[in-house]
Amino acid sequence: MLLAPKKALAAVGMSMVPELLIFDCDGVLIDSEPASSRVLWQALAASGVSISHAEVHQRFTGYSEADCHRICIDDLGVAEPGPLFAAARANLYEEFSRTLAPMRGIAELIRSLDCRKCVASNSSIERLERSLGLFDLWHAFAPHIFSAEMVARPKPAPDLFLFCAERLGVAPAKCLVVDDSAYGIKGAIDAGMTAIGFVDLADPRPNRRAALLAAGAGAVAEGAEELAVLLGTHGSGVNPFNRQLGAAALPA
Repeated sequence: MLLAPKKALAAVGMSMVPELLIFDCDGVLIDSEPASSRVLWQALAASGVSISHAEVHQRFTGYSEADCHRICIDDLGVAEPGPLFAAARANLYEEFSRTLAPMRGIAELIRSLDCRKCVASNSSIERLERSLGLFDLWHAFAPHIFSAEMVARPKPAPDLFLFCAERLGVAPAKCLVVDDSAYGIKGAIDAGMTAIGFVDLADPRPNRRAALLAAGAGAVAEGAEELAVLLGTHGSGVNPFNRQLGAAALPA
């Protein structure tokens, strides 16, 4: 029986082959965050809020819409953010249809994985359908595409990750999460899972690696190529996450 390379799994703190890979969507599978922050910035400006595009990207990226509403109310003085987000959402889907693309190299990586996998996103089902649903990546995961709308609390609560594990019948300790936000990493760790942080090579925010490690990531990948190395798929010619491996323990 082929076993996953020790170094690949040891790098993220796992002593056995994971039975389930859980991927965040925005900023991991699809390059949606620049468009999202730009459209939200435009909607905020139209509502009279003085804030830079860079600050919007910094303050809102990775949060659920409910949390974004709270930021607008508590921090930016927007008494009723509902109409603002409705306008931003309408413009966002049009923007997605024109400019959205998968993260560079991620589609090839996902296609190389012969294992159980799912999506766990703070985005709404509608947004997932109108973003990830534009690409073949949707079919690589469907029907195992899960939204925070399906649970009581979004990330950083562990609810969504535990929901994924329950739906696929996998113990949390045998799950490996890939997420680009500290919220997602914290939720995964609190769910009893192992986590890899993911950083977009073009992300303008500083100190992303340090932030993800501080949140509890066992390792951080900058781009899909580094992620492939951490998953043990890069250059080996062998996919260590073949479904036949199950949770086979690594030899001593």
